[in-house]
Amino acid sequence: MELYLLRHGAAESRAASGRDQDRALTDVGETAVKALLEQAREDGVAPRWIVASPYLRAQQTARIAARVFDYEEPVLVSTRLTPESAPIDLWAEVRDMDPDSPLLFVAHEPLLSSAASWLLGESRVIINFRPGTLVRIDFDSIGVTPQGQHAWTLHGT
Repeated sequence: MELYLLRHGAAESRAASGRDQDRALTDVGETAVKALLEQAREDGVAPRWIVASPYLRAQQTARIAARVFDYEEPVLVSTRLTPESAPIDLWAEVRDMDPDSPLLFVAHEPLLSSAASWLLGESRVIINFRPGTLVRIDFDSIGVTPQGQHAWTLHGT
């Protein structure tokens, strides 16, 4: 199974509401994410499912991904992908999905860097998820404990 982890694009530093979950992508963030995902599409990325955090910036990023990948299903929403979630929560989301289909999860830091390390069996952070970073992790099987292999990382501009 192919698991793609995507950190949302660059977002405004503060929402008008003052709530972190309401922060929107900036124009630069939208443009950079679109370019990154177009490159990923050219490289063969074609998720069967897109799942995103309920936070606005992740939802906006997921909608860009849906357009770029000609994704026709609804973007799924999961509270397991919020910044304060634990890697085991993200893995539970993977295990609840179709294990034979490529999955794209759109989420946040610090979840993504800690989850990627855990999924790869590392105890320290090994991938820097700056805004607009896409990582592919491959799994031979979807068991209780993940045993992923890092395939590649794309960083947006």
